[in-house]
Amino acid sequence: MDLLRTREDVERQEEYFLAPFAQKSSATRGRRHAQPAHCWRSEYQRDVARIIHSAAFRRLEYKTQVFLNGTGDHYRTRLTHTMEVASISRTLARALGLNEDLAEAIALAHDLGHSPFGHSGEETLKRLLKDYGGFDHNGQSLRVVTLLESPYEDFDGLNLTYEVLEGVQKHATARIGPGLGTYPSACLEGQIADLADEIAYYTHDLQDGLEAGLIKAAQLADVALCTEVSHDHGLDLAEADAKTARLSLARLLSNHLIQDVLETSAVRIATAAVQTADDTRCHPGLLIAYSEGTAAKTKALRSFLYAHLYFHPEVNDANQRACDLMADVFGAYLQDPSQIGREATRRVPNSGLHRAAGDYIAGMTDRYLLREHARLFHGG
Repeated sequence: MDLLRTREDVERQEEYFLAPFAQKSSATRGRRHAQPAHCWRSEYQRDVARIIHSAAFRRLEYKTQVFLNGTGDHYRTRLTHTMEVASISRTLARALGLNEDLAEAIALAHDLGHSPFGHSGEETLKRLLKDYGGFDHNGQSLRVVTLLESPYEDFDGLNLTYEVLEGVQKHATARIGPGLGTYPSACLEGQIADLADEIAYYTHDLQDGLEAGLIKAAQLADVALCTEVSHDHGLDLAEADAKTARLSLARLLSNHLIQDVLETSAVRIATAAVQTADDTRCHPGLLIAYSEGTAAKTKALRSFLYAHLYFHPEVNDANQRACDLMADVFGAYLQDPSQIGREATRRVPNSGLHRAAGDYIAGMTDRYLLREHARLFHGG
């Protein structure tokens, strides 16, 4: 008996177990640069491996999620956030009969282009590059996997499948990609990665805020989604201590949102009567979604997090100070381009100095940028 499963075995399993509207690896549009198929891994399994073995993925460990990297041992980093998104994506994909490997690959790659210092760093780079194409982390993630990561001798990029590029380009909006055409929606696995990202940061940012003491459990009694979830499980937020709220609420909230997405999406998919992955792309509306009531409540939770966590002086002031250093480093590179890295220098003729400097800074970890500022301005 041959215990080794071949790629063909994996593909046959997909045909048997996955829903007809799932994106099968055997039906991939392929890669920009043709490469021989692997003997026992599917195309999307190969993509997962390429992403997690990339330098950009490793650097996520030292990039800010909310709290500056190094602030505390228990706060999420961009890497742990990505891992949680991938876990939720696989859960949603499995329950709906979709391709777990594709959903995971999109989730693992979705933040590869994120700058140091979280969303404050992204806004800083957007301002610095506003006259040179701007900056946004979704577009930068695509740039990372198609250009900046270069493990192969014959071409730039990780050479991921078009379906992963489609999902990375922006998980749930219309896009134009090489060989993809234009579609109103992403494949369902791409839509899953988009919502999994939201579920992860709603829940873990809330938990980190409670951990830091910037959010009090009693404040959440005014947040409809939190009170609904806590009431359903006998948790009194008005009386709960910080540890109980921190350990319980994020888990309950995550389970609640996942369940809501699964129930809502199953109904939408059945109602749309889609039969193929391309049917889902051509469908005019999203099929992976919250219920209408939950969607409204998540927006209220998001507003709460912005008011009480992301723009809390203890978080925002520290991030802004770090971003000022980022702007200093960017200016120094423009004045003396010889200071940017070798690979960034190689891209200057094609990309221009501003974009090459922006690429270099976007790829930095928090701690590397701080060291680079010290080197440039203090001889450190």
